[in-house]
Amino acid sequence: MALRDTAYDALFGDDEGRVCRDIPESACNAQPENVSAHVISLAATKAGDGLSDPKLILAWVLNALGAPAFLIGLLVPLREAGALVPQLFAAGAIRALPVRKWAWAISSFIQGICVAAMGAVVLIFDGAAAGWIIVGLLAVFALARSVASVAYKDVLGKTVSKAKRGTTTGTADSIAAFIVLMFGLALSFDVLARSIEVISAALFIAGGCWTVAAAVFTTLQEEPGATEGGGNAFATAMEQLSLLREDRQLQRFIATRGLLIATGLAPPYLVTLVAHRGGTDLSQLGPFIVASGLAAVLSSYFWGRQADRSSRRVLIHSGLLGAVAMMLALLVTFVAPPWAMAYAMACVLFVLMIAYKGVRLGR
Repeated sequence: MALRDTAYDALFGDDEGRVCRDIPESACNAQPENVSAHVISLAATKAGDGLSDPKLILAWVLNALGAPAFLIGLLVPLREAGALVPQLFAAGAIRALPVRKWAWAISSFIQGICVAAMGAVVLIFDGAAAGWIIVGLLAVFALARSVASVAYKDVLGKTVSKAKRGTTTGTADSIAAFIVLMFGLALSFDVLARSIEVISAALFIAGGCWTVAAAVFTTLQEEPGATEGGGNAFATAMEQLSLLREDRQLQRFIATRGLLIATGLAPPYLVTLVAHRGGTDLSQLGPFIVASGLAAVLSSYFWGRQADRSSRRVLIHSGLLGAVAMMLALLVTFVAPPWAMAYAMACVLFVLMIAYKGVRLGR
């Protein structure tokens, strides 16, 4: 109890740490417990994300297994679109639930099963078979993630005050990034063997992370919410789409988010460039994981705090930083010698992932 309260006050300060302006009084009283549950659940899922990252881990392992390049190229678009588009149809059904934490917990458990299954696939299959099965599992994963994403926004809005949400998610990001960074360093310095078996074990551990997150999330003290507007999923989706014609601010936001998705789409191509010029040896994967984890550790809490002040500025700054990273990637592609390619591109990835974290936390 004392440790939880101390951590809570350290994150938010003693002056305004317990002030609630936009959630019910009952939720305000439970906020320290709820923030702890959010941080643990999010840190677990984000650690799982890092250990099974389609942009790095899955892209590299499919390269190593000889999967077709077009399947590798599908990983991130499938993950992003599969997690975003179904939200239009899931939102109405989730709105009809007075308590939505169970939707997040169940979908998180499904994500864990999918990732653990990927761990088995990389041990049993190779080539196109491995590629197709992993892409199929990723599609199911993305659908479950779309439900989790919609449910999480509602639960967060009911259990954590608006001024504390960016810090809560940023803290979870930093914890998860530290775990992933340790994994990358272990690969880079031969603490872990550079083998498919190690990647498989990482995928099994990632699946376990989602299972732990699902269990912890059920402990949230969530007050029943309004269920108006649940309605038919398809009708609700059409109503949501009609907003694009009427709301200029939403149009700008969607356009901006669509353009900024480049920060998430680019990493697999950086990985593929290095694989073609430097080989698919897993020793080349370590620097990429280290760069990604270090970027998240150094930037997540900062971006979270900035998002609590102005999400718009976070998106502006992260977009500009992403553009710089893309220009650096072009330079490295044409200038770096093969022996230095992995480390030079890892430096580019470091800059790009700082931008990506800003996009994720600022949206």
